[in-house]
Amino acid sequence: MGTTEAAHSPSDSEILNGPSGGSAGPMVPRLALGSRLRQLREEQNISRERAGHVIRASQSKISRLETGRHGCKLRDVADLLTLYGVTDQAERATLLALAQEANTPGWWQAYNDVVPSWMQAYLGVEQAATLIRCFEVQRVPGLLQTPDYARAALRLDHPDASADELDRRVTLRMTRQRILRRQPAPQIWALIDEAALRRAVGGTHTMRAQLQHLIEVSQLPRVTVQIMPFRAGGHAASGGPVTILRLPGGQLPDVVYLEQYASALYPDKPAEIEYYWGVMNRLVVQAQSPEATPTILHRIFKET
Repeated sequence: MGTTEAAHSPSDSEILNGPSGGSAGPMVPRLALGSRLRQLREEQNISRERAGHVIRASQSKISRLETGRHGCKLRDVADLLTLYGVTDQAERATLLALAQEANTPGWWQAYNDVVPSWMQAYLGVEQAATLIRCFEVQRVPGLLQTPDYARAALRLDHPDASADELDRRVTLRMTRQRILRRQPAPQIWALIDEAALRRAVGGTHTMRAQLQHLIEVSQLPRVTVQIMPFRAGGHAASGGPVTILRLPGGQLPDVVYLEQYASALYPDKPAEIEYYWGVMNRLVVQAQSPEATPTILHRIFKET
């Protein structure tokens, strides 16, 4: 894992409170359950193929279960625990309770019509994270967008969407932003390429309002914004945007999220996670310091 500023961890009840006061969703129990099942399987030197055969599933389903991106039946978890030689009744009960929590609906279920399946895992982790670090090349990060900018960006991504659908997509994005003022709020560390700030998404008026919003939000105590200027030349994230999220407790692996046009990747091998932390840490060094951010944003605002 990369070196990051320590963040205060929210309590269990705070983790489970979603942005609208409901359940934050099943992702934390899914990840905890999956991590433990993977550990138990590897300790017994059992292949994913064999584990999948026991629960009448493919090895890819075992992989999705172990990485927290797939729900699970209580019967399947019980069968896996038996296969892995877990006889301690207290541990079995704990893991089965996690399995039950892992199947609870997420707060985003109300937006199922506009939330693709590949994004559901990210939404759950985002709401529970204590640290969110991201690098964006073409757009202002979603958590830092104004409603008008979000609408313009979403219209570009979904040109055939109706006005009602766009409204729901904007509402979802604004609802996600409530974590910025949650108590305790996660640490948000956003690196933004200068290109994203020069590209007037939604027109000049919308972009100027977005720049002003970035100036204001960068002053929040748990928000850090850095800008990668054109004059920095090439940088470590030539492959595109990257988001890394850290969950509370220190027991679960960090989550790497690479969003694509109509899907997303979640690299989960320890070496992959470490690689993306290296990319993020190099970007921090290459970018302008956080102290320079207001000055840069004011200059771009005047030039827009």
